[in-house]
Amino acid sequence: MDVDLGALAGNVRRIAALVAPAELCAVVKADAYGHGDVPVAETALEAGASRLAVALVEEGIRLREAGIDAPILVLSEPPVSAVTDLVAWDLTATVYRASFLSALAEATTGTAEVHVKVDTGMHRVGADPGTALALVREIDRDPRLVLGGVWSHLAVADTDAEFTHRQIELFDRVCGAVEEAGVEIRRRHLANTPGAILYPDARYEMVRVGLGIYGLHPCPATRDHIELEPVMSIVSQVAYVRRLPAGSRPSYGRRRPLGGDHFVATVPVGYADGVPRAWSDDGVVLVGARRRPFAGVVTMDQVVVDVGEDQVEEGDEVVLLGRQGGVEVTADEWAEATGTINYEIVSRIGPRLPRRYRR
Repeated sequence: MDVDLGALAGNVRRIAALVAPAELCAVVKADAYGHGDVPVAETALEAGASRLAVALVEEGIRLREAGIDAPILVLSEPPVSAVTDLVAWDLTATVYRASFLSALAEATTGTAEVHVKVDTGMHRVGADPGTALALVREIDRDPRLVLGGVWSHLAVADTDAEFTHRQIELFDRVCGAVEEAGVEIRRRHLANTPGAILYPDARYEMVRVGLGIYGLHPCPATRDHIELEPVMSIVSQVAYVRRLPAGSRPSYGRRRPLGGDHFVATVPVGYADGVPRAWSDDGVVLVGARRRPFAGVVTMDQVVVDVGEDQVEEGDEVVLLGRQGGVEVTADEWAEATGTINYEIVSRIGPRLPRRYRR
């Protein structure tokens, strides 16, 4: 797998310029959406991101162990048993329950920055508005804690403007109540990638962008506002070639026959590496700058490709995701054919694929 850090840096710079003066927090959870967390985090910070966000304490620790000292926000409350590690590794906590806030305060030896998450309609995690205000007041009273931010998450910024505006309005009311209580909010943050691009009034002091920095669009509308360059390519090579007679049915299930006496190339990448088995019927790869269909079902470790009457050689480059010559296979294409979203396509790429980072 090739990861173009130059493309990543360009995406970060363009997004940062679009949302300025808001800060850009780069979301690098799930191994940076499958791209590799440490190289992505370092590049994003160099290109203009001021903060990072992860889903798990363990993800934050990995970045700290790599020498990254930028602020790292953990986007959900971890188990109470992880509070000691969260404090020891100087990670910024998200809180939405009084019990977790109390445990965090007890574990803190100096002062800890805390961000309160409000549920404005996503209904996944987060405090209701009344509870959020109570948490803010408790943080303000406790000298061990500092309110670093109040935040929420947009549920349908890519599809539903009406509901998104309702979330923005509720978030504004909650933040207004906090300020009326005499508590300063250093950073309000609500916008994800579609929110940051499509809703300027949702940018506040900071935006949290994941998908966009990897060069992927969450919906067609964002393409009209910013140009992004995909960062990930999946490149392999032909491992084995043979000519099979018409009617042969390669791979498990013998799902479909070859339409003629064709060459079939085996490529050593499969669903254990993140190539969806559901991509078997419509899947294509690029060989010789031409789209070549799968000859059968994607298997755990390999795919077989129908190259027709074109002779290919062992070692020839095969592009499963990305560009070869003037032809491209995109994550959006994979997603549409397999009934999912581009977020899942890139984040499910397995660790067996060696990463090659380039600028």
